[in-house]
Amino acid sequence: MAFRRSTEPAIPARSDLTAAMIGIGMLFGGTPLPSPNIEDTILATSVEGMDRGDLRVLSVLTTWIGIHAPYVNVDRLTKIVAGASPRVRAYWSSVAAGRPADRRFRRLAVAYTGPRLELLRVGNDTQLRRKGADTRFAAGPVVVPAGTLRDRVADVMTPDELAARHDAYRWRVIIGPSYRADVWAALEADPKAKPADLARRTYASFATAWTARRDHRVVAGGGIRALSGATATAGTRAVRRRTTSARSSGGLFLRMATPIPQALRAE
Repeated sequence: MAFRRSTEPAIPARSDLTAAMIGIGMLFGGTPLPSPNIEDTILATSVEGMDRGDLRVLSVLTTWIGIHAPYVNVDRLTKIVAGASPRVRAYWSSVAAGRPADRRFRRLAVAYTGPRLELLRVGNDTQLRRKGADTRFAAGPVVVPAGTLRDRVADVMTPDELAARHDAYRWRVIIGPSYRADVWAALEADPKAKPADLARRTYASFATAWTARRDHRVVAGGGIRALSGATATAGTRAVRRRTTSARSSGGLFLRMATPIPQALRAE
């Protein structure tokens, strides 16, 4: 059966959402889910906040983004936000509009193109007149009164704390926020996993999973041993031929090392 790339997010059930949020570094009470998918979790959190009115989780999510945005796979987030409700899309457009220096957020900034929306379904104008607007959302389509969404950094883990807990986050710090980083984290947990399984777990393409698995084997040593075994005989013969040629021509004899296998050369 041909591989078919998964694009739909696996949104955590409401009963599992708190554990998933804790798993990505939001400091609620409870037991964390181990290394949940970051984009699935923050999308589900925004649904809980914007569609279901839970401003507590929306507050923590907004603070979390302010700290951890550099390690979000914005390309994937943009794709999965496109299928969300207008209120959720408006929230993410506002978040993206508030980060103009980060080019990755440009497409997300236009995920919502409708009229401006009020965060509070009742009393938004009154709170706005009393307290002014939350400057974090000033450039976007959602109108948020100041103080409605608490911004307290103690509510979320720092990047170094989260990197120590969350495998994929740690590899995103090392490699960059990409599908490859998530595949690499999956390989660290299960080195024998097949490319198709890795791709399904991480939403990556088959090609990304295949190349990451190949490179992971090289780093782990198995790939180097296999490649060196396959090329040793040919490499040794090449050295002998060149050595004989140098001697017979009376030229300078050079001690030549076995050639680097083509597969290990930098592209």
